[in-house]
Amino acid sequence: MTGGFFALFDDIATLMDDMATMSKVATKKTAGVLGDDLAVTAEQTSGFASSRELPVLWAIAKGSLLNKAIILPFAFLMSAFAPWLIGPVLMLGGLYLAYEGMEKIYEYFAHKKQNKERHRRPLMDKSLTKAEILAQEQKKIASAIRTDFILSIEIVIIALGSVDHQPLVVQIFVVSLVALLATVGVYGLVALLVRMDDIGFKLVVLGKENGGKWLRVIGRFLVRALPKVIKILSVVGTLAMLLVAGGIFVHHIPALHEVAQKIPALLLELSVGAAIGTVTLFVVSFVTGKNH
Repeated sequence: MTGGFFALFDDIATLMDDMATMSKVATKKTAGVLGDDLAVTAEQTSGFASSRELPVLWAIAKGSLLNKAIILPFAFLMSAFAPWLIGPVLMLGGLYLAYEGMEKIYEYFAHKKQNKERHRRPLMDKSLTKAEILAQEQKKIASAIRTDFILSIEIVIIALGSVDHQPLVVQIFVVSLVALLATVGVYGLVALLVRMDDIGFKLVVLGKENGGKWLRVIGRFLVRALPKVIKILSVVGTLAMLLVAGGIFVHHIPALHEVAQKIPALLLELSVGAAIGTVTLFVVSFVTGKNH
């Protein structure tokens, strides 16, 4: 009987060790997409009034957790019963990301003047009523959650692919852990980022009170750097959408995969994402009659 208990504990220890090892592998493989997710999320959660930044971010984070709660069971079912569906699902998500990325680029160049004005007064236009501001806020939150859904599918599928040879219990633990860490890590970092100017102001005040010169220097740097960081992340976030979309198609279309051996992967994925996004944008505009 004692030997049976020791054998059980040994099995549990081995299983836990496998889970820890595979979690590290899955996290490394999803690191690139997590970086894209961070850039896209930071770009989409910028432009709100200071008092609304954290509530909006919390609303998007809850939506992200719900996204993953929906995706995970379907991912495990697909892996078990219909693995051939994973590729088409990813490519549908790639279409959406490519469309979103090219739409942002088109909007920027087609309405450059209006975009500059909106950037100077993000969701704080005093001519807007409270209801109109909240409506804009909800629209942007919904858009961010939709984009997060696609990126979450990519994260979950990549993590699942790294442990598909493992027992089901290991798959469930590892992929669920990666999905949770992705949400907590990405939205935690974005929360710090959007409050960077507040931290800077507090450091300036603290430096004045205590005579700390370096505190004031660091504080002013953080305050001045935030708009530039947001602008950079806006560009990086848009490019990240196209790169993720292009990467999905490159990895799932054999002809493109062969081309990837001759052209730098980054350039190919960006080109494919931009091309597919342009075509998708044109088709959507034609079908809906929407003039961007």
